[in-house]
Amino acid sequence: MRRHVLAVSAAMAALAFGSTLGAQKTTQVHAGQAGSPHVRTEWTIDGASVSIEYGRPFLKGRAIGRDVEPLDGEEWRIGADEATTLRTNRPLRFGSLAVPQGTYTLYAIPVKGQWQLIVSTKTGQWGIPYPKGADLGRVPMTMIKVGKPVEQLTISIDDTPGGGTLRIEWGTTGASLPFTVG
Repeated sequence: MRRHVLAVSAAMAALAFGSTLGAQKTTQVHAGQAGSPHVRTEWTIDGASVSIEYGRPFLKGRAIGRDVEPLDGEEWRIGADEATTLRTNRPLRFGSLAVPQGTYTLYAIPVKGQWQLIVSTKTGQWGIPYPKGADLGRVPMTMIKVGKPVEQLTISIDDTPGGGTLRIEWGTTGASLPFTVG
C-alpha cells in the first residue's frame, strides 16, 4: 500500500513538473534569408495562448546601438526579416495599453536609453519599413544591462503570479514589460 501511494505521488509530481516545463514551446519556422533562424514560441499564461514569431539574428561581433539597432527615435522591427508577430486568443494589458485578442506586429523604439514597445495593427509585412499610422499603441519598457551578453536575439515570456513579463534580450541590452490577461 505504501509503495502504491508513493508511486502515485511521484507520478503526480512528475505531471505537475512536466506541465510547468511544457508551458513554453518553441518551434523553428524556417531559415531566414540572411541566416537568422525564425521561430515561433508559444506560452499559456493565465489561460491565454500567446505566441510570438520572429527572426533571431546573431550579433556576430556587431554592436547594439550602432550596427544592429536604430539610433534614438527610430523604430526597430525587433528581429530579422519579416516583422515580429504577436498572437493572443485573450485580451492582454501591457501597462496602460489594452491589446484585444488577435494578431499584431511588434516594434520597439529606443528613446534616450529607454525603449517603448510598439504594438501595430498592420500584419503580414516585411519588418521594414515601419508602418506609420498603424499603431495600436506604445508603452515604455524597463531597461536592464544583461550580465552575460546574449549573442542571439531572444524574446521570452515569464509566467508571473499577476500575468506575465515580456522580455527582449540581445547583447548586453535587456528590456521587459509586465502584462496581465483579461
